[in-house]
Amino acid sequence: MIILNARATDNAALNESVRAAKDDCEIVGCIGERFIGAGLSSRTIRIKGIPGNALGAYLNGAKIFVDGNAQDAVGDTMNAGEITINGNAGDAAGYAMRGGKIYIKGNAGYRAGIHMKEYAGKSPVIVIGGRCGSFLGEYQAGGLIIVLGLNDDGKRIVGNFPCAGMHGGRVLLRGDAKDVVFPDKVTSARATADDLAAATAYIKEFCAYFGIDENFVLDCPYTLITPDSANPYKRMYVEN
Repeated sequence: MIILNARATDNAALNESVRAAKDDCEIVGCIGERFIGAGLSSRTIRIKGIPGNALGAYLNGAKIFVDGNAQDAVGDTMNAGEITINGNAGDAAGYAMRGGKIYIKGNAGYRAGIHMKEYAGKSPVIVIGGRCGSFLGEYQAGGLIIVLGLNDDGKRIVGNFPCAGMHGGRVLLRGDAKDVVFPDKVTSARATADDLAAATAYIKEFCAYFGIDENFVLDCPYTLITPDSANPYKRMYVEN
């Protein structure tokens, strides 16, 4: 394991050190450094602190673990790999991601999963342990977003306009989501056992990472949101 001190260098030099490393890396003293792990296809990066925007952008198979919060655009356009955040994430987590997994223990900001898509047989996954802001899954074209709402504060699991412009993929919300208003061109319904079957492995992995009782998380109704099959925009964005 190579130890890199973010406070002892600048942003560009830190990223070059990560790319040049022949072994796994641990970054300490991270305060807002951007593009960490961008494009990496192998190795594991552990970060202590708060990485800046576009953490793991274009990630292509590497694993990133953050012991803290993260800023905006986590996993921007990532293709494969895994990002695990032991805290909260900013806006646009998973922007245009087309493969891999993002696990966020806490909350996510606005537009989580915007433009998510499935590509070349890959299907991206985001699991958010807390709640998220408005425009969840905006223009989603593929993949799976799971929001667990484990905050014990009585607030709504998602903000306004969830799944606006959604034309592919699925969103699962833990609970009955009766207080959530969805747009006209999506369908929301109680998830069936078959609906949950494909998501259970991701929920269990999330719980294992963060030491959460998986039985407690799974022993609850879930709401499944899918696009209306008659949506005229689907053919513009989804591969045949």
